[in-house]
Amino acid sequence: MKLKTLMVVLGTISSLSVAGVGSARADTLRVRGTVVSFERSLLTVKTRQGDTSAIKLNAGWKISGVANASVKDIKQGDFLGIVSVSKADGGSGALEVVVFPAALKGTGEGDRPWDLQPNSRMTNGTVADVTDVSGRAVTLSYDNGQTKKISIPDNTPVVTFAPATPTDLKPGATVFVTAQHDGDGTLSSGRVVVGNNGVVPPM
Repeated sequence: MKLKTLMVVLGTISSLSVAGVGSARADTLRVRGTVVSFERSLLTVKTRQGDTSAIKLNAGWKISGVANASVKDIKQGDFLGIVSVSKADGGSGALEVVVFPAALKGTGEGDRPWDLQPNSRMTNGTVADVTDVSGRAVTLSYDNGQTKKISIPDNTPVVTFAPATPTDLKPGATVFVTAQHDGDGTLSSGRVVVGNNGVVPPM
C-alpha cells in the first residue's frame, strides 16, 4: 500500500475510533445503510430503519473501505474492536470483529455501549489470550488491566480497513458513517466507511 493511501486509511480509522469513545454524546449518530446519492460534499443514505438521511461531508473528509480478515490469524498482542452481546449461557459472543493496524494499537481502548443490536457493546483492546476450545475465543485487555473474554462464532464477520475512494460511493453501496447533529438540525461528518470489493462494513 502506498504511504499516502495508508495515511488516509489510518486517519479515517483513528477518527472513527475517537468518535466511538465519544459516542455517548447526544449529538453523535451512527448511520448505517446504503447510498442513495453522492454529490460533492453531500451523501444521502437510506438507513437500515428505512428512512433517508442527508449527510453533509466536512472539508477534508476521509473515506476508507474494508477487507476480509481471518479469525484464524488473530494472535496475542493484536489490537481488536469487537461488538458483542451477552450469551444466555454466560459470557459474550461476537457480532463482528475489526482488526486494527499495528500503528493504531490503543486507539479508542475500552468497553462501551454500542447500537449494532440491542444490548450490544463495543470493546477495543489488546488480545491477551486466544483459545480454540469449543470454538475460537479471545480475551481482550483494556483500561489498565481489565479483561473480557469473547467467543467468536464461525460465521462472525472479521474485517480490517482498506483503501477506498469517493467513486466507491455508488448508489446501493453499503456505508457506515459517524455523524453529528449540527445546530440547525442537519447531519455532518468527516469520515465514511464504505463497502467495496464485495465486503461490507459490519460495524
